[in-house]
Amino acid sequence: MVGLAPDGGRLPASAREDVKSAIRAGLNVDCGLHDFLSEDPEIIALAHAHGVQIRDIRKTPPRSQLHSFTGNIEKVKALKVAVLGTDSAVGKRTTAWIMVHAFRKAGYKSELIGTGQTAWMQGARYSIILDSLINDFVAGELENATYRAWVEQKPDVIILEGQGSLMNPAYPGGHEILAACRPDIVVMQHAPKRREYDGFPGYPIHALSKQIEAVELLSDKPVVAITINHENMAEQEVAEAARRIEQNTGLPAFDVLLNGADGLMEVLIPYLKKTADEPAGTFHK
Repeated sequence: MVGLAPDGGRLPASAREDVKSAIRAGLNVDCGLHDFLSEDPEIIALAHAHGVQIRDIRKTPPRSQLHSFTGNIEKVKALKVAVLGTDSAVGKRTTAWIMVHAFRKAGYKSELIGTGQTAWMQGARYSIILDSLINDFVAGELENATYRAWVEQKPDVIILEGQGSLMNPAYPGGHEILAACRPDIVVMQHAPKRREYDGFPGYPIHALSKQIEAVELLSDKPVVAITINHENMAEQEVAEAARRIEQNTGLPAFDVLLNGADGLMEVLIPYLKKTADEPAGTFHK
């Protein structure tokens, strides 16, 4: 499994040699990069010689199989929670999975809508690879994955994995999720010690408050909590960072990777109020 995430999604030369070694050892290969192994003559020949399968996860389906936006998202009655972030590679997917399992532990049926190759590799059954889709079909594919999850599973809550960040210079993402998936609430992932956009020195990260303002302006829905990425932080710094975020934004802040999701669930579950005579998937704001 080629699980690298280099800038630009290209396969490094050293990793290509590892792929060839894996094929010679008889291993099937799943690759999540933009360089498609299934179109590489040397890799193809080697795979054929050793009887192994090559799968390029970022290769889009044929255009005939892609979806346009229809409005079916309005039929989805589950609570939809988007996990967006202030940067790329900031922990959105990890937090999203933690939330999925925390909702399930609390007795609610939950599904993750994966939007990147890693979520697919990790087993998110409703997944698209947003960053390699043709732009005209991004909204439709997001809507279709969310709608299918609702129709087939009838979850109480659907967690939407964010990509990039609204103001990231290289990976602007999140607007498609806000526009097409119509989340009810947003959780924002943030790394307090990160000063510049990941991989782009000289591009300072926009203030957390500004990014919250942008999300709420675009979606007309609230950011209800901040989740902390504790990179480059000592454990004792996390609580202080959470207090500063709460002071500056008025929102509760949690490090769910370090401390678990119980506190975050106390914030989110009131948005999903079930009664004994209501079917799964019903919620009231």
